[in-house]
Amino acid sequence: MNFTQFAAAIQANVARVIIGKADVTELLLVTLLVEGHALLEDVPGIGKTTLAKALARSLDCSFARIQFTPDLLPSDVTGINYYNQKRQEFEFRPGPVFSMILLADEINRATPRTQSALLEAMQERQVTADGTTYPLPRPFLVLATQNPIELEGTFPLPEAQVDRFLMQVRMGYPSAAEEDEILLRYQRSDPLADLGPVATTADVLALQAQVREIHVSADVRHYIGQVTRTTRVHPSVALGVSPRGTLALFRASQALAALRGRDFVIPSDVQRLCPAVLTHRVHISPQVRLRGRTPAQVIAEITDAAPVPVVE
Repeated sequence: MNFTQFAAAIQANVARVIIGKADVTELLLVTLLVEGHALLEDVPGIGKTTLAKALARSLDCSFARIQFTPDLLPSDVTGINYYNQKRQEFEFRPGPVFSMILLADEINRATPRTQSALLEAMQERQVTADGTTYPLPRPFLVLATQNPIELEGTFPLPEAQVDRFLMQVRMGYPSAAEEDEILLRYQRSDPLADLGPVATTADVLALQAQVREIHVSADVRHYIGQVTRTTRVHPSVALGVSPRGTLALFRASQALAALRGRDFVIPSDVQRLCPAVLTHRVHISPQVRLRGRTPAQVIAEITDAAPVPVVE
């Protein structure tokens, strides 16, 4: 299975459940191929959890869901060592993080201590418990959701953890026609219940290995660096994009080009990804925020102003 076949199969399968969000599905496939993680941030009822479940079922990957709450403990995420009376020794019982696709539902409702339990897993793909390190299965994708409106009883994600997410994705409300289709499709049954896999774990691993071979010309590399460096000197920005963000944009551009059937990256790939990859990595100054400007507007301004290279 090549990249375009993979993208078409997954998008068609997810579209049986999620109406009119092919662009969001494409971003999640980019995240998967570069071994990143995605933060789905939007109001309740948009379909964030359903989208995560539909993607997991389409990929034939092991799936686990954690409902984050204030009383959730780190060991509830990573696992615990318990004493096995039959064997007269301690054994490690893996937690839900030992799955290929992990849905961290309402991640900002957990305490900072529990949120930090995901840091090592997301970055190093491993869990350390009582001095012993356990590798996580591959592929490993964390899809976290949070509600940006309701702040009571929540704990904002620390910057170190926000930066671990390759993308921050907003789904948005459906159009009138899409909402009418939702009512029709869900009238008698839930299509998610009958959703089956259309790609194997081996397919995902093979494509992850191939995606880094996508060619990025020197001009496009310089273009990526120029966009991220501009965020560090822009007058509206208090904290710009780190080198990790630059690399994230580079890797994501390779994956998007591959999914669209090319073996090389063009500037429009970079422009398409800038809002999702860079917005959550930028912090604008309080004075600018009081004037009603948002990080998304600043990123759009920077991207529009950057000279676009001509790729032959």
